[in-house]
Amino acid sequence: MEEVSREVAEALLNIGAVKISIDPPFQWVSGIKSPVYCDNRMLISYPEVRDLIVKAFARILSRKVRDGEMQDPDYIAGTATAAIPWAAFLAYELKKPMVYIRPEKKQHGTGKQIEGDLKPGSKVLIMEDLISTGGSSIKAAEAVKEEGKSEVLGVFAIVSWELAKSEENFKAAGIPLRTLTNFSELVGLAVEKGVIAGDNLDNIYKFNRDPQGWWGEFNG
Repeated sequence: MEEVSREVAEALLNIGAVKISIDPPFQWVSGIKSPVYCDNRMLISYPEVRDLIVKAFARILSRKVRDGEMQDPDYIAGTATAAIPWAAFLAYELKKPMVYIRPEKKQHGTGKQIEGDLKPGSKVLIMEDLISTGGSSIKAAEAVKEEGKSEVLGVFAIVSWELAKSEENFKAAGIPLRTLTNFSELVGLAVEKGVIAGDNLDNIYKFNRDPQGWWGEFNG
């Protein structure tokens, strides 16, 4: 899927989804301060790119099922809010039911964390837009298992920052992860296009090696 990896990375760069800011840095949901941000939410406004991504996910899933690497999912689940559109697009493409998963249980109404009609004992594929530490994906998987009484087959995402912490988290949770593109592809292509260079590039690589310590070192 190397061709798709480059195509998706190029699309993200072309629409201006990749943003650089050294000082002040961006703050991720996980609390990590980063010199680079990838706004995947912009992708839903570009039909051709959207179609490229959905069809790539569908092909990967079909191949994994065919080769016995993954069971065919009963449901496609999106993490709220950024991955809800991708779960909906893929579920529509595959003619499968969809649910979405909140970060926490609702404090009102039914008090559910999973919205939709997930039948107990189902097999679920979770969709994410971007993987940083993997924390939100793991929480979503726990909700599927505990509240949904269902099995998590894996997580599909558009981009991975390839942080060591995410690899550790997914391995510890026993959840397979597949992404369309990643930090290496995105940054490599950005360098080719002259989008990232000099001190910005140095800081981005330092951040990737030590996401927890980068900002402190930069300010030290």
